[in-house]
Amino acid sequence: MTLQEYDYARESPSKLAASCLLLALIMKNLGGWTPTLEYYSGYHSQDLNPLVKRLNFLLTYQPHDKLKAVRTKYSHRVFFEVAKVTPMDMLKLEEILKSC
Repeated sequence: MTLQEYDYARESPSKLAASCLLLALIMKNLGGWTPTLEYYSGYHSQDLNPLVKRLNFLLTYQPHDKLKAVRTKYSHRVFFEVAKVTPMDMLKLEEILKSC
């Protein structure tokens, strides 16, 4: 989804990937940012929090009338229907990020 948004072009690809991973871990209740992830990514969870919030906002308030190809592709069973996963509630996400 971020490939279609110019605002994310200025983000480091590694930081963007790490933030996406953290958001996915939280969304699927698989834990948070571990010391191992911190070591290998080079990012502390606090460094990722603002971008994680922006990513969740993108998932929550994306326009459904344009650029449907990515959403359609990742709504397929082959890709585990990840485009159909419900975004996190922003308040709940902030609460979880504070505890990471």
